[in-house]
Amino acid sequence: MSCILCKTRKEKRFCAALHGRICATCCGVHRELTLDCPRDCPYLQQAQGHDRFRPELLEDERWFADIELGEDFLDTQAGLLDDLVDNIAQSAAADRSLRDQDVIAALTELVRSVQTRVEFGLHYEPTRPSLTQQALIEELREILMDHDIDSDEVGSGIGRTNRRDADALKATVFLLRLALDRSSGRPLSRRFLDFVQTEFPNGEGNQHTHIILP
Repeated sequence: MSCILCKTRKEKRFCAALHGRICATCCGVHRELTLDCPRDCPYLQQAQGHDRFRPELLEDERWFADIELGEDFLDTQAGLLDDLVDNIAQSAAADRSLRDQDVIAALTELVRSVQTRVEFGLHYEPTRPSLTQQALIEELREILMDHDIDSDEVGSGIGRTNRRDADALKATVFLLRLALDRSSGRPLSRRFLDFVQTEFPNGEGNQHTHIILP
């Protein structure tokens, strides 16, 4: 029998997204592009196993390569990162339509907003993203504000505010880099979201989460 997509090549594998049999070529070409591949698809998992860091990401303006995180970043900001990732994991569990690209777009706008405040002391309102992205931006921003309020750092005033804003900038840049690195980059990819849901399966922070600095 022939592939239900190209109608020419011989079918080789069952596609859970189409509930039909397709050829290996169409599987590779259309995966996460036009096919909404479920996370347990063995062919998707196999492809992800071969994924490697893409050097071109370093040239992507969304990488914010000029922002240095520091060797002790993960230790000093563990609590904030846990809360941010936990929120993203909960959003992914609640909304199957959420994609990696939505999270990347939301984080990009949030980073630009925080960076403008850090560097110029100005409030920058992100461009009009989708309602889904805007909701995620507001949720993550609220977490950043809560950590600012709950901080037990001694002192107050402009110096303290600048330090907390700088920490918020590093945390959001880190998550953005992680999302760019983990995602396949395809429009329908949920690889990054699947990753955070695996790390936070119950929507709760995990002190033993192993997140690798991208």
